[in-house]
Amino acid sequence: MPEIAIERLRTLRLRDPGAVADAAARRMRRPLVGRSGRLMLIAADHPARGALGVRQDPMAMADRHELLRRLVAALARPGVDGVLGTPDIVEDLLLLGALHGKVVFGSMNRGGLSGAQFELDDRFTAYDAHSIVDAGLDGGKMLCRVDPADGASVATLESCGRAVTELARNRRAAIIEPFISRRVNGRVRNDLSAEAVVTSVVIASGLGATSAYTWLKLPVIDEMERVMAATTLPTLLLGGDPSGAAHETYAAWQKALAVEGVAGLVVGRALLYPPDDDVEAAVDAASALVGSTGAPASHTTADAAALDTTADTTTDSVRDAAAEAPAPDTNGGGR
Repeated sequence: MPEIAIERLRTLRLRDPGAVADAAARRMRRPLVGRSGRLMLIAADHPARGALGVRQDPMAMADRHELLRRLVAALARPGVDGVLGTPDIVEDLLLLGALHGKVVFGSMNRGGLSGAQFELDDRFTAYDAHSIVDAGLDGGKMLCRVDPADGASVATLESCGRAVTELARNRRAAIIEPFISRRVNGRVRNDLSAEAVVTSVVIASGLGATSAYTWLKLPVIDEMERVMAATTLPTLLLGGDPSGAAHETYAAWQKALAVEGVAGLVVGRALLYPPDDDVEAAVDAASALVGSTGAPASHTTADAAALDTTADTTTDSVRDAAAEAPAPDTNGGGR
């Protein structure tokens, strides 16, 4: 894996905070979806929820230098389209020059810390729609966990719906990661039954004043055909907790990627911390399954930012629906 200029990065953050905005303005942009119609994204938003563990190491992602080395290595692979991260991660990668020609999604609600009493309180504590636009990112991702026994879940639904509306108003993609979740012996567990995943899909699909820019990020389960029959929205598969054997994980991804409507993968820990520690080989294997060849980079001006691949086909009535919707308060939600 490549070495990175960690001391230079620290010096920039100490002496020149404005370097982050400068790097964002210089970043080379590209269309959201290239010729393949697929996306391969690396996820790096786990640490902000305090979720640092990988397999038997509960603090695997705690070393920022090591995490950045692995991210830079993964992003350099030809089949990788981009990254999903919180502001701290995205800005480190910007300063390292690792995001030119890449799709970048900002993670928005990280308030539900892993294992906390308030874990289901998925408040918007990171990016909001305005900061995503200002930074020239391609979209935002939000976690939307709904516990039918928890009355506070409605606040999560409301804040996610408003974020979807505001992102669409600015022609930015909104990736929703929905779950039906319940507390079992005091711990939050996501229900991965087909019925629960389908229910989460139809709930998430209806959030916001328009779904024109909405994508879904869903777990891989045995009945993916049934899940995908519940939506017409483009869908990315999440990598999940890398607890099983690598060959079984890849086989499950391959099977799910063949289902109509699935557009790619969003994977973090399973590829950044593979059992044999060969990040490049793990990423290449996953990219081969996705079949994403990426898209050519292009320069854009600071205020040009649109998801051109969908904007040209969006009807005026859908645009008007987003424009006339009330402005969101994405900092609300939760308990």
